[in-house]
Amino acid sequence: MIIILVFGALILLAFLKFSNPYNVNKKANFWFGLFLLLWASFWMEEIVLVANFGALNKYFAALIHYLQIFLCVFFYFSIVFYINPNFKFHLTDTRHLIIPCIFLVINLMQFLNEHNRGNILPTLAAGLIIFQSVLYTAIAFFKIRKHQKHVQQFSSDTIEIDLSWLERIIIILFVTSLLFAAYSFINDMPTPNAYINFVQLVAVFFIAYYSSKQKEIYPVDEKQRTELIAFNEEPLHDSKRKILTDHDIAILKQQLINLMMDQKPYLDSELNLVKLADLLSISSHQLSYVINTGFNENFFQYINKYRVEKAKDLLLSSEKNNLTILAIAFESGFNSKTSFNTTFKKITNKTPSEFKKTSSDL
Repeated sequence: MIIILVFGALILLAFLKFSNPYNVNKKANFWFGLFLLLWASFWMEEIVLVANFGALNKYFAALIHYLQIFLCVFFYFSIVFYINPNFKFHLTDTRHLIIPCIFLVINLMQFLNEHNRGNILPTLAAGLIIFQSVLYTAIAFFKIRKHQKHVQQFSSDTIEIDLSWLERIIIILFVTSLLFAAYSFINDMPTPNAYINFVQLVAVFFIAYYSSKQKEIYPVDEKQRTELIAFNEEPLHDSKRKILTDHDIAILKQQLINLMMDQKPYLDSELNLVKLADLLSISSHQLSYVINTGFNENFFQYINKYRVEKAKDLLLSSEKNNLTILAIAFESGFNSKTSFNTTFKKITNKTPSEFKKTSSDL
């Protein structure tokens, strides 16, 4: 029963990714849908047996087993398109076909020598899958962590765009690949039991929940979108490479402080680096350099420092005593209670509720 639920849930989730009802992250969701379909194929043979359809045709089964080597590749490109929706394939990306090609050769040799017992081909295939899983786990983690560092340089709210949920899926993918290698190529490996399948089912529901909540990482406005994507693809600032003189930095620092005090742009929950740079009539690179070098902070830290100070005033104000925590979050420029609580505690080491209580006790 659990097998059917896992298989059905993956197929349904893949269909939702392909149909993309919310019309967001189109290319990323397409690749993610391909990844989910391949993941579902791990249970195809069991589903056929449970449904009493007999065994899969050996040629079709061999094809399915071969295509499963693309699981990591499809997942990797879904991450690539989440991070950069404008990504274009280049000739260098053909390197992702190296492992599948080697796997194809091993599979063909194994298929032609299926009656030859004692050969090392199954071990080689299993080793290749394990190697691929470790390799792509490392690459994917590095890419997401790099994105998480970059996203704080241009966005004032990272909770729903830092792709942290994908890190957990990477671990699930890694474990799944190891199970596949063991199950498919080690003869004495027992069929995955109900407990393993239950864990997989929970993982699918986890993926369904978080992937459906994933927002567009970049603004819909084409100018801002293009500029921020280009900014995200560049290396983080090198403190030794000077973009502005010390005199220019000092002037822009004061202009930025005046802007924050007078116009309070931090109250805009969708404020990003390009928006703020436009208000100062400078480039996003110059603004980022001023914040990084002049204040020794990134964009996320700089903006949310003002938001937290605003929230503190509201929490301590007797006139605003009737406001809920959520209302205070919105009035301070945050766009969700989760973002408010997380950022507030990171800066003050207290939750908003704890801050209000301890302050009122003084």
